[in-house]
Amino acid sequence: MLRKFMLRGRLRKELILKLNLLKPNMLTIKPCLLALALAATSTVSQAATAVSSNDSALSLKNEAVNPKNEAVSQTKSLKAHFSKQFLVGSAINAQQAKRTEQDTDALIITQFNTITPENELKWERIHPKPDAYDFSLSDEYVHYGLANNMFIIGHTLVWHSQTPDWVFENAQGELLTREALLARMKEHIHTVVSRYKGKIKGWDVVNEALNEDGSLRDSKWRQIIGDDFIEKAFTYAHAADPDAKLYYNDYNLYKPEKSAGAAKLIKSLQDKGIPVHGVGLQGHYSLTHPALNELDDALTLFASLGIESMITELDVSVLPFPSEAIQGADISQDLALNKALNPYPDGLPEAQQDALTARYKEIFSVFLTHQDTLTRVTFWGVNDANSWRNNWPMRGRTDYPLLFDRNSEIKPAYRAVMTLTID
Repeated sequence: MLRKFMLRGRLRKELILKLNLLKPNMLTIKPCLLALALAATSTVSQAATAVSSNDSALSLKNEAVNPKNEAVSQTKSLKAHFSKQFLVGSAINAQQAKRTEQDTDALIITQFNTITPENELKWERIHPKPDAYDFSLSDEYVHYGLANNMFIIGHTLVWHSQTPDWVFENAQGELLTREALLARMKEHIHTVVSRYKGKIKGWDVVNEALNEDGSLRDSKWRQIIGDDFIEKAFTYAHAADPDAKLYYNDYNLYKPEKSAGAAKLIKSLQDKGIPVHGVGLQGHYSLTHPALNELDDALTLFASLGIESMITELDVSVLPFPSEAIQGADISQDLALNKALNPYPDGLPEAQQDALTARYKEIFSVFLTHQDTLTRVTFWGVNDANSWRNNWPMRGRTDYPLLFDRNSEIKPAYRAVMTLTID
């Protein structure tokens, strides 16, 4: 499978070179072999956009990796194994940012070189009232990333969800005018981005603004401001921190219609000279979707725009998906618990474990064929116990979507990913 996609990758690269669609520095051919013999205590190379791990982080490796799995790779970490390909990170929650979860703390520091806040920078948390900001958790999060030399992501500035109703209303509860909402958006973005200028290196400026057919979602942002609310958000974010990388982030971008809509959106920003540096493809996948060719095609499409691609919220559910729900990450879906759709409450059977292992290996094989433009892979959660998949789209289920189990021990899927090399 990897050889197949590598061949397609080379053909695609030649075509893009001829079309001059990508910047020269994005087309550098990388070495064909991953380093598999680094000593456990040596300093490992980080991806180009991240700084080197400090000695204290490296010293924690043996605490987070199960000794019986030492033969998996002498590098003993995802960030080291893929150091020449892309950053590898995780979303972290408030308790993890405050370092109150000892097992996951060691795991985060050992395995990852980039972090994303699960909720701490969303509008409802950081700006809960018109005249009040609460930076307590976001400050903890940023401090954690800086202390561990990580590439810090800000998530997210403009989103239709987890944004209080007051944002769109005046004191009488009436919808704001276009000018008033633009002023409120600008003030929020300036306040938050400026506070972390030079510390948060990349921002998910706009999140989930598209419908499944690629058209613009009819959110309150769009209803009140108009279609240009997206370009305004990017313009305000760039003004607040000209050096920060700015991203558009969405789920189901493997779907041809939605990826085409995202590409059209990004191209329109580029044509107006508005900075947009990358696209985040939320990787909320399953054992059966997306089809690998769809993921490959989407990454190829975004590469043609001359921007970075990132897998921003990776997890692979092993549970059957409710027929009445919509695949993706629409958090408004909240279905009643159905025991028939929660088949593994007491542990994952070997057959499903094997299927998860195979699935992760083939997905990462696709990622590696796009290493010239794929700059980051971020898991949505540190271990299975932390995963939102346990409660979406149905609360109270037991899912197993990540590379580390509920005890923060490595799973067979981790071993499979760590064996991947490039021929």
